[in-house]
Amino acid sequence: MIDLPRSSGVLLHPTSLPGKYGIGEIGPQAHRWLGTLREMGQSVWQILPLGPTGFGDSPYQSLSSFAGNPLLISFEQLGADGLLTAEDLSDHPALPDERVDFGWLSEIRRPLLKRACRRFQEQCAASPLVAEAFAAFLKDQADWLEDYALFTAIKSEQDEQPWTAWPRPLASRNAGAMAEARARLEDPIAVICIEQFLFDRQWNRLREHARELGIRIVGDVPIFVAHDSADVWANRRLFDLDENGQPHFVAGVPPDYFSATGQRWGNPLYVWERHRASDYDWWCRRIERALEWCDFLRIDHFRGFAGYWSIPGDEDTAINGEWLPGPGIHFFQRLEHRLGKLPIIAEDLGVITDDVIELRDQLDLPGMRVLQFAFGGDELAAEYVPENYPPNSVAYTGTHDNDTTQGFWKGGDDDATTRSPEQLAKEQAQILDYVGTDGAQLHWDFLQRCLASESQLAVVPLQDVLGLGTEARMNTPGIPDGNWTWRFQWDDLSAERISELREVALQTQRTSLSP
Repeated sequence: MIDLPRSSGVLLHPTSLPGKYGIGEIGPQAHRWLGTLREMGQSVWQILPLGPTGFGDSPYQSLSSFAGNPLLISFEQLGADGLLTAEDLSDHPALPDERVDFGWLSEIRRPLLKRACRRFQEQCAASPLVAEAFAAFLKDQADWLEDYALFTAIKSEQDEQPWTAWPRPLASRNAGAMAEARARLEDPIAVICIEQFLFDRQWNRLREHARELGIRIVGDVPIFVAHDSADVWANRRLFDLDENGQPHFVAGVPPDYFSATGQRWGNPLYVWERHRASDYDWWCRRIERALEWCDFLRIDHFRGFAGYWSIPGDEDTAINGEWLPGPGIHFFQRLEHRLGKLPIIAEDLGVITDDVIELRDQLDLPGMRVLQFAFGGDELAAEYVPENYPPNSVAYTGTHDNDTTQGFWKGGDDDATTRSPEQLAKEQAQILDYVGTDGAQLHWDFLQRCLASESQLAVVPLQDVLGLGTEARMNTPGIPDGNWTWRFQWDDLSAERISELREVALQTQRTSLSP
């Protein structure tokens, strides 16, 4: 059990927040969101991983497991802190309000962030307090920040190529080449370090505001890390790589609900024996860092700690893989020995076997129950029906990988698992029989059922609070393009809908918060 009273919350990644600079940010708009959550009677905000994204823009394929995404740094807050001026921001080009255009975003934001970092250096020179705070950050985060800053600076110098395509001395971290790179790239390295300090400062302000409002933040830790990341480049011996740095085998899952050919994620696999020999030091530091930002952590693909799907690196799909044993309970025992009781939610979806359930229950971790998964078979899938959810679980209408409830109801239009008209009609009849309504407000029917369940925590994507369709879907597994771009606008969230959600939270005894 996680240390949380009967509660409910909303799933919304910061990139989806409103704002006029092309992407959701962690400044004033995020603080307003916290106030709106409280007004809705919610005490939990669930997010996706906060790391800097690489090719594909997925927060689950980050350039670092320790760094924050500089694209989330608030320009409004930088202005309030004296690091950007109104004139600086007046030339910012107009970008879409309803989606994130990642193609243009970095190119547009980078010069302004660099300007803010230069002004921060001036502030450090003028203010001993600012300089001391920055120096303390550099010291506290040195074990990952030095490698990340150097990795990012070299990657920029190498036209964003993956580290395996860099000159061999840099890819293999030759001592002489590394020293030359640090000297040559001193200025961009300094900017990258300042960006991370500014991200931390803004996020810590946001988290403190959340605490003041009685709101807990649920973060997300992917079990695997991106191949093209500072994590792998700086810790090659912890991953199953050949002499050129290429993975012998990669991670994914076999064919399932989301894809007929499975999902080939492409992440390198761990050499668990070496992690164990180090008493899981890298993992301990990773979880400790994540808990600096969040109150609870959803461990994505928890089943991989019991057994993981290993795919030969030269396979194009995830069909031809095999299950291999994960590190098991010993892994979590060693983490708890160092970090104390772990506030973890186990993402136990997909192909779940008895050993996964046993590991989850041995650790007394809440698993996930997704209402959309209850439908489609000859009978309702009992474990996903809210009336059957155990208290030690987290109820969801859907997740970031699902279509929205309205999109799911109508069959979607770009889903890799699109149902035939006959299958869809059968499923819709099954759904209507279950909810006992005409389905016009199915998102609200699902929301009410999840909040009324016995689950300790119920979480609903904001898209389902708003009743949006497939156009608002966050991610379609197996589809490489067009994901992670959805944003909402404040006008979408009416006072009536805010009041309605608060009333449901009160009726289901999931809130003690009053507006």
